[in-house]
Amino acid sequence: MNFDQINKVHFIGIGGIGMSALARYFKSQGKVVSGYDKTETVLTQNLVAEGIHVYYVDQGESVLTNLSPEDTLVVYTPAIPAGFQELNVLMQNGFYVIKRAKALGIISSAFETFAVAGTHGKTTTSAILAHVLYSTREKCNAFIGGITSNYNSNCLIDADAKRVVVEADEIDRSFLQLMPNHAIITTMDSDHLDIYGDSEHLLQSFNDFINLVDTSGWVFLNAKLDVSSFKFNHIHRQTTYGFAPNAAWRGENLRNINGRFYFDIHANGHVFEAVEFGLPGKHNAENALAVFGLCKSLGIPETEIRIAFKTFKGVKRRFDFHIRRDDLVIIDDYAHHPTEITAFLSSLREIYPTKKITTVFQPHLFSRTRDFMQEFARSLELTDELFLLDIYPARELPMEGITSKVLFDQIHLKDKHLSSKETIVADLQKSPKEVLVIVGAGDIDTCVLPIVKAYSE
Repeated sequence: MNFDQINKVHFIGIGGIGMSALARYFKSQGKVVSGYDKTETVLTQNLVAEGIHVYYVDQGESVLTNLSPEDTLVVYTPAIPAGFQELNVLMQNGFYVIKRAKALGIISSAFETFAVAGTHGKTTTSAILAHVLYSTREKCNAFIGGITSNYNSNCLIDADAKRVVVEADEIDRSFLQLMPNHAIITTMDSDHLDIYGDSEHLLQSFNDFINLVDTSGWVFLNAKLDVSSFKFNHIHRQTTYGFAPNAAWRGENLRNINGRFYFDIHANGHVFEAVEFGLPGKHNAENALAVFGLCKSLGIPETEIRIAFKTFKGVKRRFDFHIRRDDLVIIDDYAHHPTEITAFLSSLREIYPTKKITTVFQPHLFSRTRDFMQEFARSLELTDELFLLDIYPARELPMEGITSKVLFDQIHLKDKHLSSKETIVADLQKSPKEVLVIVGAGDIDTCVLPIVKAYSE
């Protein structure tokens, strides 16, 4: 189906962060956009306010009332269960039905595509890259897996832009639908083993993704990644970045001066001194370093990159400060893998070395909790006090013997508590807090405002 020939686009799972970005894009192209999601959220409310029809009940056969196969594209997320009636009805009645990844691949094929992949860090890196490119004269479009604080959106659209930034998601091998001109690979840690089976197949998927990059394009690899076993079909302009000594674009001397973060970059015999970036943590400095290197390699002036870095405000739910007082700090973060939690809590400890850190964590997926039980336990031991919520199932059914209580018992921490979304506000207020962090990828974000409100009052 030619996208120019369709009038309506219907989304099943429209409230997902990637799906909603596509919905916004098609709305900007003059299409009539509608969609289903399981629950109403702030994101779906914003879509409604933007003129998109959203509903929360499986319509089954009734979905055919307002849609016809001749002029309607149907986009669905893999998170939708196989027995979802509405999706089956549309498939059985001749509609053109594609996954989110394929829709993104078709859209991005019309642009110079900048793809950011990695098991961690891709959302923040995509947002930084999009902000830098959008700040230049040529602008860009962007599909980001989070809400950027600069634009309060996960989708940037410029009618004249010839470039697009996309978050290349490895889940369900989605990123293999893309044809990138340039790519950044942030991390390749084991994850999504319910899909890949083992880390070897995950790495093979990243190898396949790199082989999709245009032969004249740049591939920026985190210097910590081991790609010695990869087989490349053609020669790329491939380089490395990071704070490791062997990085071609090497960061050094990361420091915090009055709440702003600075680091130096060594590359090609040149030193870029005191690059200023607002987000804390070495992992965020690495993300910025990748963007700096790629943009500079493509001829974007250093001064423009530096100015964009100074004005970058971050991504909601990524080191997202809600209260920042001398007596209390509250931060919300999307970390849901042990590596991410370790990086987040380690950065937090560097910023607040003398303060007590209290963490509220909601595990995401039974399979991930099972696969990384010990790693989760060790990462959560980096906090001073822990409140552990029930596992968020997402697309999964419960697994026998995999519960928050089982994880709880593996954590060697004196000050730990089992809690729930319903009682967390009251549980937290039983003792004073200094640095309070709310961490996880499920629906723990619904707890953030009640917690912040309780402490604001």
